[in-house]
Amino acid sequence: MEKRGLSDKSFDRINNFLVSLIVIVVIYPLIFVLSASISDPAAVTSGRMWLWPVDITFEGFKRVFENQDIWTGYRNTIMYTLLGTLIHLVILLPCAYALSRKELMGKKIILWFILFTMLFNGGLIPTYLVVKSLGILDTIWAIVIPNVVGAWSILVARTFFQHSIPDELVEASKIDGASDFYIFRKVVLPLSLPIIAVMALFHGVSLWNQYFTALIYLSERELYPLQLIIREILVVNQMGLEEGSAGVMESLVEQVKNASLVKYAVIIISSLPLLIVYPFLQRYFVKGVLIGSVKE
Repeated sequence: MEKRGLSDKSFDRINNFLVSLIVIVVIYPLIFVLSASISDPAAVTSGRMWLWPVDITFEGFKRVFENQDIWTGYRNTIMYTLLGTLIHLVILLPCAYALSRKELMGKKIILWFILFTMLFNGGLIPTYLVVKSLGILDTIWAIVIPNVVGAWSILVARTFFQHSIPDELVEASKIDGASDFYIFRKVVLPLSLPIIAVMALFHGVSLWNQYFTALIYLSERELYPLQLIIREILVVNQMGLEEGSAGVMESLVEQVKNASLVKYAVIIISSLPLLIVYPFLQRYFVKGVLIGSVKE
């Protein structure tokens, strides 16, 4: 018993050390970016600022909030994320639930076609031609419709329904005269909050962070999502001045300093909504992932 107790203590110490190390590796970049966004760029470049802010300044956030494109991108991204996630769930949940039922005819054939899409896809050019032929280029639908549901999401949600919704519960509801649609709406969905939260979080984060789809399908600047605006800021490495602003030209050094501040500020601004939402979904997230990933 003494040897076992010592072994357990050693394991706990090693485990705590590794977990602490992982936490530091994850947390440090977040703190660094937050501190760099309000620190003097010279202190960041010289290495004087390595954790806590030095010579605090909010010039970066001020310039970001004065840029109208940031607010337009925020509005568009929120709209794309909410609408795209809603459409994703409306299509995903009924499909996955139907595939989880034993009485569905042709289920194996349908699953084969779904699995086929995990191995092969049309590619960028055919997908672009399909989007163009549908007449949805330069519209919100070009962002939310392509890749609205993936095979992986369907399989995970299907596994959740198979292992979490007892057949006896469904059969009892049918004996009471409930239709399949009523059972799905009144019985299945209230018991499926974990998988709904997981699928909404995964797809919502994907929509929030995407810029390549917008880069391909959108040419009107008024439709650009936030990430595409941020990409322009980071790639060009400068912030365009609004018309009517002060006519005095900033020196090159001053422009570089402001570009560095803006870079860190936009990273914080773009990540903040997801950091706020995640804690509210965390309790569902862990349960949904574990149940939805059970091997059949």
